[in-house]
Formats: sequence, C-alpha cells, structure tokens
Amino acid sequence: MKNILLRLSGFLCLILLSSPQLFANLKSENKNYSLYYFQQDTTKKDTSKKDTSKKVPVAKPADSVKAPVNPLGGASPVIATPPPTEPAVPTAAAAPAGQAGQNTITGTVLDEKNIGLPGVGIKVRGKTGGTVTQENGKFSIKVSSPTDVLEFSYIGYATRSLPAGNGSTPLSVKLVPSDSQKLDEVVVVGYGTLKTKEVTSSVAHIDTAQFRQGGSRNALDLIQGKVAGLNITRGSGSNPNSSPSVQLRGVVSVTGSASPLFVIDGIPGGNPDLLQQDDILSVDVLKDGSGAAIYGTSANAGVILITTKKGKPGAPTFNYSAYIRKEFIQNRLDFLTADEFRAKIASKQIDAIDRGGDNDLYNLLVNHGNFSQNHNLSLSGGTDKTSYRASINYRDLEGIAKENDRKEYTLRLNVNQKGLDDKLNIQMNLATNFNNANLLGGGGWEEEQAKNPTTLIFKPDGSYYFDNQSTNQYARLFQETNYRKQQTSSADVKADLDIIKGLKASVFGSVQRNSYIDGGYALLGSENSVENSDYPNGGYAFKSNFLSQAFALEPTLSYNTVIAKRHSISAVAGYSYRYYIEEGQDANNRGFLNDQFNEDNLNQGQALADGKASLGSFKNDNTLIAFFGRINYAFDGKYLAQFILRREGSSRFGDNNKWGSFPAVSLGWNVTEENFMKNIKWVNYLKLRVGYGVTGNSGFENNASRVVLGTGGKYLYPDGSYRETYGPTRNANPFLKWESKRETNIGADFTLFGSKLTGSLDLFDRTTKDLLDTYTTPQPPYVQSSIFANVGTISSKGIELALSYTAVKNKDFTFSMDFTGSTIKNKLDSYSNDIYTVKYKTFGGIGGAGDLGDAITTYEGEDLGVFWGKKFAGFDAQGKWLFFNRNGQAVHNDQINYSKDKNLTDLQPIGNAIPKYYASYTANFAYKNWDLRVFLRGKFDYQILNTTALTYGNPSIKGSNYLSEAFTKYSQINDTFMYSDYYLENGTNVKIDEVTLGYNFKLKTKLIRNLRVYATGQNLATITGYSGNDPDFIQDTGLGPGVDNRGAYPSTRSFLFGVNVGF
Repeated sequence: MKNILLRLSGFLCLILLSSPQLFANLKSENKNYSLYYFQQDTTKKDTSKKDTSKKVPVAKPADSVKAPVNPLGGASPVIATPPPTEPAVPTAAAAPAGQAGQNTITGTVLDEKNIGLPGVGIKVRGKTGGTVTQENGKFSIKVSSPTDVLEFSYIGYATRSLPAGNGSTPLSVKLVPSDSQKLDEVVVVGYGTLKTKEVTSSVAHIDTAQFRQGGSRNALDLIQGKVAGLNITRGSGSNPNSSPSVQLRGVVSVTGSASPLFVIDGIPGGNPDLLQQDDILSVDVLKDGSGAAIYGTSANAGVILITTKKGKPGAPTFNYSAYIRKEFIQNRLDFLTADEFRAKIASKQIDAIDRGGDNDLYNLLVNHGNFSQNHNLSLSGGTDKTSYRASINYRDLEGIAKENDRKEYTLRLNVNQKGLDDKLNIQMNLATNFNNANLLGGGGWEEEQAKNPTTLIFKPDGSYYFDNQSTNQYARLFQETNYRKQQTSSADVKADLDIIKGLKASVFGSVQRNSYIDGGYALLGSENSVENSDYPNGGYAFKSNFLSQAFALEPTLSYNTVIAKRHSISAVAGYSYRYYIEEGQDANNRGFLNDQFNEDNLNQGQALADGKASLGSFKNDNTLIAFFGRINYAFDGKYLAQFILRREGSSRFGDNNKWGSFPAVSLGWNVTEENFMKNIKWVNYLKLRVGYGVTGNSGFENNASRVVLGTGGKYLYPDGSYRETYGPTRNANPFLKWESKRETNIGADFTLFGSKLTGSLDLFDRTTKDLLDTYTTPQPPYVQSSIFANVGTISSKGIELALSYTAVKNKDFTFSMDFTGSTIKNKLDSYSNDIYTVKYKTFGGIGGAGDLGDAITTYEGEDLGVFWGKKFAGFDAQGKWLFFNRNGQAVHNDQINYSKDKNLTDLQPIGNAIPKYYASYTANFAYKNWDLRVFLRGKFDYQILNTTALTYGNPSIKGSNYLSEAFTKYSQINDTFMYSDYYLENGTNVKIDEVTLGYNFKLKTKLIRNLRVYATGQNLATITGYSGNDPDFIQDTGLGPGVDNRGAYPSTRSFLFGVNVGF
C-alpha cells in the first residue's frame, strides 16, 4: 500500500494508493504539484538498527520543503508542494535559513474532548513556512518575536489564532468543531434533500441523538416536545391501542384533516404507528407553506418526513436492542370507599342504598402485573455496489388496564444496488407488520369509580351480579372478547439514473396494504346477553373486516449545476399519481343456541334470520394526480431562493373545481458570508429566511360533491304492503373546491459564541380560506336540508423558538441544553357569506351531567377555544347558584339570558382552552462513560373544565358515588348541575416527562463492538393547578379542547430498563 501526503488549498491530504500505476496517473493529472510517496512497512522492525528505507521522488520537490513526519509511522512520507501562487507549509525544521536566534514554541493541540489532534496545520501569520502536529497533537515551531501570531487550522474545526509568546511555557491549544459540519447536515425536503445552509423554508430536523430515550409506543413519541409548534396529545394516555393526535401550528380546518401528512421513505400517507423506534434514522418537519407546498392538498396541516435506517457498505454487523417496562397508576382521583359511603348514608349526608358489597371496583380493572417488552435485531452490511439492512422486531405492550394489550411483529428490509458504473442506483424497501390487539379492556373507568361502591360483584351463589342499572365491568373481562387482527405491508422501489453530469432521472413507486379483522363475542350468560329483551341468554357476536390499498407512482427529473463558480442551481420536476381504495363488511347477530357458535359462526344466530341484526358493506376510492416542480438558486453561497409550483387534481371535488394550483417562494440570506460580518467573532453563523406558500386540504370523505343514494324508510303502498324507498341522502355541490391555506413565514437560523449556542426563530401568519362545512339549505329547491360547501376563513399567528446550548465540553464531562418554545393564536375570521350565514359555532360538549350543551362558543372574528358561560357569583343562603348577569348583578340561574346574541346574552367569555405558550427543556449530561438526560415539558396560561368535579362533586345529586371533596370543597352546593367558571381550573402544568441514565461500556473484544445499558423513568411528576387526572391527556388541539374526559384512561408513571448491543 502506497501513501501520498498532499497539501491542497491550505490542507494536507493523505492518500492511500494500491499500485505504482496510480502514482503515475496522479502525477500526470497534477503537474503543478511536486509529489513524493513512501512505502508503509507493516512488519515489525528492530528499532536498534538504522532505517535504510529509501525515498523515491516522483517529482522533484521545492528546495524549501522538507518531508514532515509520517503520521502512519515507518518511512517518511512525501509531501506535495503547491504551485508558486500558494505558499507551502514546511515543517518547523524547514524554516527559512538565516533566522538564527528565533524562539522555539512548543505545545499540544487538543480537540473538543481534550484529545491530541494530529495533522493540524500551524503557521505564523503573514509569513511563509509552518508545521503540522504529530500523532499525539504535539508541535514545535520557530518564531522571530513573542508578538508573532500563530494560526491553527484543521478540517472540520474552527481556525484559531493566538500570540506565540516567548516559549517559556508549552502552549495548550483547543480547537472546536466548526459550523460547517452542522451546516452541511442533510435535511430531507419534498422530493429531495438540501444542506442546512441551503434551506430557505421552516424545517425542523431531528435525528437519533435528539430522540426521546424511553421506549416509544408510537414513532411520534420520539419527537414529542422536540419541535417547536408541533403539539402531540395522547387523549387515551398510555393505552397501547391508541394513537396520539397531532397538530402543527394550530387549527387549519373545521371538517377536513387536521393532522400533518406523513411521508415514510417517500411513501405519502404512511402510518407512523407501525414503525419501530430502532428503525428510524431521522424525522424532518416541513412547518410552513413555502416548504410544504410541493405536496399540495395533502400538506395543509404540514408534512412530517420519516427516514428509516439504510444499509452501509462494510462487513456484516448486528445490532440488538431491548427494553422492559413496568407501569404504575400515577394519579387516582379520590372517590368515597365503600366504608366511607356507608358512613355518609348513616349520617344522612347522602341518600343511597347500602348494597352490601365491599370492593374497590376501580382497582379491579387495573392490571397491576403489567409487563411490556420490546426486542429489535438488525443486520446491515454490503459492498460498494450492494448494501442492505434487515430488521425484525417483536413488541409486547400491556396496558395498565386488564385485557388491554397489543402484540406486534415487524419485518423490514432495505437493499441498495448500484450499476452501470455507479450511474444507476436502485433502492428497495419492504416492510410488514402483524399486530394482535386486545380491545376488551381500557374502558369503564368512569362507571366503576362513580358507581355506588357497595355494589356487589358476585351473588351469594358465586355467579356474577347484574342489576339492570349499570354494567358489571369486572364480569365483562371474563365473559366477553373484543379484538383486532391487523396486517399492514408496504413496498417501494426507487431508481435513479445519472444521464449526464448533473442530470438525473428517477422513478418512485409504492404499494401499501392495510387489512384487519375486528371481532368479539359475549357469552350466553354475560350481562350483554342476559339483559337483552329480544334474545335473552342468546349471546352476542360481531365481526367486520376492512381492506385499504394505496398506490403511488412518481417519476422525476432533477438537475444540479454550478455556473461561473458562483451560481448554484438545482431543480426537480415530476408527476405524481396516487390511487386509494378501501372496502369493508360488518355484521352482528344474537340468539345463539350455545357458546360454540361465536363470531366465527355468525349465521347460526336467530336475530339475523328475523331481520333484527345488521349486515352491511361499503367500497369507495379516490384518485389524485399532480405535476410539480421546485427550483433552488444560490449566488455565491450568500443569497438563496426557492420556487415551488404544484398543479393538482382530485376526484373528491366538484366537476367545476377539480384542479388547484399551489405556488410557493422563499428567500434566504447567509449573512455571515458577507465581509462586514468577518470581524463579528461571536456570530459564527446567521441566516435570514422569508417564505410564502399555498397549500390545500383534501382530507375529507369521498364523494362529498356528489349525490349519494340511500334508503328512505318503508312506506305503505296501495296494495297494503310496506316497501323500502331510496333517494338522495345528500345535496350535490359541483362547485365544491379545495380549502386553501396561505402562509407567510419569517425566520432566522443562527450559531453564536464559538458554536456554543445554535437555534432558530420563526414567526408565521397563516390563513385558511374556503373552509368546508355543512350549511342549512331551504327545501325546496334542495332535496335535503343541508349542503357541504366552501364558506369560512380561519387564521393563526405564532412565534417559535428552538435553542441548543453546549455549556461545558471537555475530555471527561459534557453538559448541554435544548429548549423549544412557541406561542399561538387561532381565530375564526368568518363563517358566513352572501348565501350561507353562521354567526357562531359551538364545540366541546360537556355531556354526562344533564344536558348542559357545549362549553365553547366561537363567534366570527374571535379566538378559537373560548369558554363561554356563566360567571360564578356565589351561593345564596340555601346553597343555590348565583351568577353575574351582563350588568354585573348577582342573580339566580332562572334569571340568566342564555341567548347566543352577544347584545342580549348574560353569558360571558370565562376562559380559554388553548394554551398560550408551549415549552420543553432537555438537560444532557455526560461524564466519561455515563450519560444522563432530563426532559421537561410544559403548557402555560389556559384553563380546563373539570367535568369530573361538576358531575361527582355535587353532594345534592343522588344515584352515584362522590368525590371526597364533595363534602369539603364543594359542600355548599345544594342545587343541580351547572356549567360556569366555578369549574374552570388552571391548566398550566410542567411535567418531568423523562429521565434517562445510561452507561456505555468500552469493550475491546472482537465479538462486541459496543454495549450500552440504560434506565428510564417516564411521566415522573406533574406540577399543575388542575385537580383531575392528568392535564396532558386533555385535548388541547382541534376546535373543542379543554374539556376533561371523566372516564379517561389512567395516567401512568413507568420505569424502563434497556440495552443496546452491537456485534
């Protein structure tokens, strides 16, 4: 093996060559350079003998240049000297002659971890000559004066300058990584990638180092709290069979899709639920319209691009990761126990019957023995031509509820193949997921905690107790089944062909298939069966199946070039075809003879034969096609521009509006590339961005613009028979069109204080027009009383901030922090036009406690999420409610004007259900082999309507159990249920969401490459003014947020132990 050391444009380059012929080729192609080589001897030498290895010049070196120390050992290397216009960098021994009496400066150059850095170039400012550091980072150089300035430079690190001094003390010089590595980080955007420094839109990039460390139930758990403006809420808590709701930058639609588009390895509409955390490489979030416009009508709520791990050339390597998790109920509400309930009966504080039971009904639903586990094994490797990665995952998740679990198996394969002299690259991904979900448990929490706690579970004879007033939820766990068996598969292939320099043709195709079977059965002796009036003791069975398939084909043509060294242009143009089809059937039956005839023998029940059971099926499809293009331009690396246009058509829209255009433009300015910034040392990097883009929303049901026929009921005919009728169930609207969002974004990306602080700041203003909703129509001329139409406008404004700060970084200890923060304001600008008039919309149904209606009223021109209700004024002497009317007078409820006319009503805005501020904070510590991460999240300045207290904190209401506070905090109430600000509580909360402690073993074995063990605690503590279950589980997205769910899945605290091993 031959070695050459080159200095090119200020850098020393060591090149390893395998044959003398390659030396000759290199010499002929680099005639302006003098080249030397050395032969590395890999055999052991007797160091006591003189080295007689002989240097062989390829070309005569400049007289002033001597060879530096060979960094690989053995014979001295040979240096390539640059042409006369570029000064050479000799070693210290090569200083110009005639400079006797110079001071010799010695020292060591260290990297950010205080490890000696070899090959660092050192020279005296304004003079020729110089040296490079040895393998251990040490150096020696002569200077003529103590005031001379030494300059230290190394690839990937910021250049450092400092006075030479008199040499009395060795120098210790520390270099820090430059911004260039971060700025060259690749960010995935629509139909391509860009370097961070080239991005002009608002994009958040999260890689594995930033992911949350605990075992995730969903891919989105990895980035919760990591992206400013991205709100992820788990309304069903830790239920393993639930999915989180996702909202980016507020509400964008009333009836259409409110969730961002997920693109997984280029496949639009992928399901992140089925991804495993160990298979994910990075997540990129296109937050503004100027970046998301290339996805057109699918991108109204933003785009989340998920990239999975791929194979890399090299020897086969195995990676195994696993974790186990245990969960505990964190915050159980304080209801009366059976003994406390009896005592209240005895003291006449409540009017109820002692049924004789003594069970903790709520606790009987809890799976105290829950145990979850996850195992992932991957294999990757390959050659320069063919690389691969395969993984298999087994995940067994058990909820805190009994009969509530999920078992999954996932297989994933990636293969990359190059051909035609590397001009052709083919990438293939295959994935399939099998999961069996037990859906029986997970509900009934409200009923069991609110039920008379003396209610029996069993009769004296040992059979289950049924009372026709409530459901025996404990019995259900043993007498019923409810499950889902699901398989989801996807396959995609992408082929890239380099046609000529800079010009590439690509074609991408994908297929997704999702199928599942839902089924369940209630035994003949179950409560569901026994209490049925038509077929008592006849059992109950149901079964349904669903199949969806999605096909995509997207050919593209891309071109990249640099003109006159200063004009950089990249462009992509393409065509997109997507077809989606779904179908399903469902049926149920009763009246079975025995329990052998279950959901697998539906036809054996009598109800279906008697026409008292249901049977149905459906099938529908939609097609979307588009033409799109994007151009990126950069001048001299300073001034950036991006232009996008997508022209899209959908079968979902009316005949007159099937097509829409979605343009976008964004500009960027790399300010630190300007000469006037060179002397501002504390600003390492600064880029300003501004963008504008239009996106659409097609995320609503198929055939919404068409007449749909359905049954109209049975009518009596003259012959005395009743016959089924059919007719239109929907008014057609051929003018139905896209909702369109117009968004302006202004932002900045920066790196400050020697690269210690990096971050981004974004301000956005977005407006969605032509909102789709159902409006009342006159009859006639319309057949039906409502129509689906484009009318309203909704808007949002906000600020987002993301910061990362490295406070300490040395050989043994590192401390860094990450912070995200955002604020947002949503408004319903209008909901009427000349044809349809709606002055307000109501959301957030209270339910349960009487008919109290909706808690949130949104008027035209006002903010979303506003609680409109009565303002509490106190109680009278009899414990009756008093409220303030519009004149500020305290009156009884029957004197309150409930009109929705703002000029007449006594109702007032009493709170807001949408947090004004969101924030997260991560502290990262590393000491030698140990690492510690602490993650906090918070939501601030909003209110929650505590309907649990409203319903079960009223001691005057009969028929249920009570919160203990009903006889303390709420003891004054002697009146019916009332919705007012009396039950609004401060929702502000700060959550210690995750703490992870890990240890990385330094192993020197051939079998194990790396080994890490860790422990994680999740949802460890919550500081809040809300007295309910968990404020984080209460929906703060959408149009009806802030109303708690009385029967919410319990909030849990979990502890997890995991291991990562590389073989």
